[in-house]
Amino acid sequence: MLTDNSNVPIFILAGGSGTRLKEHTEFRPKPMVEIGGRPILWHILRWYGKFGFKKFIICTGFKSEVIKEYFLNYDAMKADFTVNLTSQGVTYHDVRHNDDWTVTVMYTGEETMTGSRVAMAAKRYLGDAEHFGVTYGDGVTNVDLSKEFSFHQEHGKIGTVLAVNPPSRFGELVAENDVVSGFSEKPELVSSWISGGFFFFRREFFTNYLASDGSFGLVLEREPLTKLVRDRQLCLYRHKEFWASMDTQRDRDFLDGLWRTGKAPWAVTDDFE
Repeated sequence: MLTDNSNVPIFILAGGSGTRLKEHTEFRPKPMVEIGGRPILWHILRWYGKFGFKKFIICTGFKSEVIKEYFLNYDAMKADFTVNLTSQGVTYHDVRHNDDWTVTVMYTGEETMTGSRVAMAAKRYLGDAEHFGVTYGDGVTNVDLSKEFSFHQEHGKIGTVLAVNPPSRFGELVAENDVVSGFSEKPELVSSWISGGFFFFRREFFTNYLASDGSFGLVLEREPLTKLVRDRQLCLYRHKEFWASMDTQRDRDFLDGLWRTGKAPWAVTDDFE
């Protein structure tokens, strides 16, 4: 049983253009849209880091250079620095974060589908890892990722998906004989479970379900996961607490408001915050 999560590769899908957030994504990819002054991508990595996951592979596409520049300048944006103009050596002073991550930024194409992005990145960077994680660059949660990963290792199946009960986008009316007896503004879908992303897989998922397809059009959520379900190799890890996806301006404003009022369930603070 693994107890050290630091060498488990986490592949983050960050290649989408975010067409429903056009006011924010004209000049940057969706995962770089900010919540509380930080890209949602940073929030996602921070949450993984809380549970000891430190090895990230960012699968980029649209406006890939924005993500590359962000991580290349990660310390420079948060600290004073001194540049030796002869040697071009840089010394950073009073770096104000505890983010001891290894981040690989890989360009996987602008039109490449999600499954093909993971396949391309895993072929190059999975190495000899027996397990790996996959998530999207636009969702946050307060799930205990160590517990989900332990569950994944224990059940022995190839894959695990976080299953969540999101609130409905619409109010729900309760009626008795056509007379309204109750109203819930945004009830949770307590009888329905949807994928919240935050997957864990054994390496067989790459070798048996992804690697054989050499195209750019393999959609993770279609053939690979459908086949995994058909083979009865995908388990649910149920999470009834916070989860949210940033699909629209309303979603972004909701998450930003939670962060700015100190009510973000996914917040990870350190001595510098």
